[in-house]
Amino acid sequence: MNSVNVNYAIILAAVLFATGLVGVMVRRNLVFILMSLEIMLSAAAVALVAVASKWHQPDGQVVVIFILVTAAAEVAVGLSLVLRIYHEWKSVDVDEVSTMEG
Repeated sequence: MNSVNVNYAIILAAVLFATGLVGVMVRRNLVFILMSLEIMLSAAAVALVAVASKWHQPDGQVVVIFILVTAAAEVAVGLSLVLRIYHEWKSVDVDEVSTMEG
């Protein structure tokens, strides 16, 4: 991050986070909501690397590796749940699935 100003990376992270947040709030498809959550998680990782590189600390990069591993696990569990919901209700729309009965 020496060649790039940290402010630009923080702005990029904020734009990514806002994009993900809008995706979570607006979209009704579970797959798109899951992708929007991953965009928000990536934005947090970008911000963490940018701030950690400003102080020349490798801790931020280590935490980002843990974030990426957690994101991979989240995608695996999330997509398996979406697949199960699709098999049960034949839809991945949040409004149609919100009438779940147990």
